[in-house]
Amino acid sequence: MKTALYKIIIFLSILVSISPYNSIFGDSTFTNLSEPEQIRTFHEVTSRIRCICIPSITIKSCSFNNCTVSAKLKIFIENRIAKGESADVIVNKMVHGFGEEALQDPVIQKFVEAGNTGMANSVVFGFGENILATPDSTWINLSLGIAGALGILFIFLYMKRKNPTLSKTTTSVSPNKEKDAFNRYLSEIEEKQK
Repeated sequence: MKTALYKIIIFLSILVSISPYNSIFGDSTFTNLSEPEQIRTFHEVTSRIRCICIPSITIKSCSFNNCTVSAKLKIFIENRIAKGESADVIVNKMVHGFGEEALQDPVIQKFVEAGNTGMANSVVFGFGENILATPDSTWINLSLGIAGALGILFIFLYMKRKNPTLSKTTTSVSPNKEKDAFNRYLSEIEEKQK
């Protein structure tokens, strides 16, 4: 009964790890915007720009807890959307720069006050083409797949170690047959020694 339960758990964990809905959970992000059109614009912009701390993911997928710079840039993007800028304009300005007027934004002022003039300059003069997110997530998916497979392997090895009877198969060899085989083995050794 336990082995069937373990097999079901392992099967379900594999199924969940390869589910196409995993990307839905990874792309969710928080916004303070309330109008549906602004929220759509925010999601479009944040899905087209890379995270500053982890360039292999979009800024939309970046967590506020892990990357404060991206969190502040999301607030900056919200401010630009609230001013009426479209997604294409914001993305274009992220590449080529917002100009000196961006220094009036409270987020950029906090960058300057904190001594992060590099980030402030990047917003003013542009990040360049490298800020654009590329849709290739092969390495992320591969590493997640490997981590999932290793996790399942470790669970299996743990279960095997905890309950060694799971891996042993019962043999139908009778004790008499084993004794006969052992005696034949001993007799072969004796013959070779003669």
